[in-house]
Amino acid sequence: MAQRRLGIVMHGITGRMGMNQHLIRSVAAIRAQGGVTLSDGSKVQLDPILVGRNADKIQELAKTYGIDRWTTDLDAAIADTNDEIFFDAATTQMRPTLLEQAINAGKHIYCEKPISTNLPEALKIVRLAREKGVKNGTVQDKLFLPGLQKLKMLRDSGFFGRMLSVRGEFGYWVFEGDWGQPAQRPSWNYRSEDGGGMILDMVCHWRYVLDNLFGEVRSVSCIGSTHIPERVDEKGKTYQATADDSAYATFMLDGGVIAHINMSWCTRVYRDDLVTFHVDGTHGSAVAGLTDCVIQPRQATPRPVWNPDQKQTIDFYDTWQPVPDNVVYDNGFKTQWEMFVRHVVEDAPYKYTLVEGAKGVQLVECALESWRERRWVDVPPLNVGAAKEKQHEPA
Repeated sequence: MAQRRLGIVMHGITGRMGMNQHLIRSVAAIRAQGGVTLSDGSKVQLDPILVGRNADKIQELAKTYGIDRWTTDLDAAIADTNDEIFFDAATTQMRPTLLEQAINAGKHIYCEKPISTNLPEALKIVRLAREKGVKNGTVQDKLFLPGLQKLKMLRDSGFFGRMLSVRGEFGYWVFEGDWGQPAQRPSWNYRSEDGGGMILDMVCHWRYVLDNLFGEVRSVSCIGSTHIPERVDEKGKTYQATADDSAYATFMLDGGVIAHINMSWCTRVYRDDLVTFHVDGTHGSAVAGLTDCVIQPRQATPRPVWNPDQKQTIDFYDTWQPVPDNVVYDNGFKTQWEMFVRHVVEDAPYKYTLVEGAKGVQLVECALESWRERRWVDVPPLNVGAAKEKQHEPA
């Protein structure tokens, strides 16, 4: 059986996420395994063209990972009818314009999130993709983390009973850059004029995590902060941080579940992972990180008694048991790439579309409104069809 070729325009693959997760661990890994296996047993091999402004850097990446094609001419790459998919992992501010250009060129769309910095632009792209009939997808990588896959298994098995609450902790200390330790994140992350900000960056993630694992988001209360107002950039120049570097949000979900997530680039980690989710239910609780998950069923729950005059005698960590690694989980970005390729090539079912990306942007706007007005904001079902209709109403 002849192997099919699938051409992909890959834009934004010199950044940390685009290079490591999408190019190296996804597309290059898929090519190394011989392509994506389809339902009939045949394979489709990916043929990417790498696109970027720095010719030397792009050429070196292509050479390192055995890719024949690269270019600095983005317009020509988008216009080339030999490539069917346009992938974007560059800046959020550029994304709507580039997606519109690629959709009008007949390309199927796969992109990082957020899909835009505001909801009207996100909905415009969603409608255009529908109008042009192109397949589309938004990266929802955290759903495929082994730790969250284990949470999904527990939920589907009925382990939690009636789910009550979710507590998420995300973040770590990002160095200011002014005392010998360079920052681990690019400086644009801390400038709102460049598309930076914790709420814009992370609340779109929490939307798909909450919707898919714990219950659809119905309302949000959020407060953000710029805890560190001055940082030092990649060139050693001091700049004003105009974007929020931390946020603290509470979400009301379907079924009465309450979720609270702290997110910060100004916190020092004292927990099992850079992100953890603690889920409580009537029949049991679980705590998951990126890869591991521990559980405590109600039958094994200790019986503590509050006594501030006596040192605690229970080792609470010792009362939890790990969920075994009975399943081998592939890289989550690679898994979703394979799903999207099958969707494009053989119309396999696929739910993580640009609509899901727009839902993330919607929740970002609701969270920002909540912070600005210091109140709860309701999050209604997203109305994709109405061009000018307000997409969230006052609480």
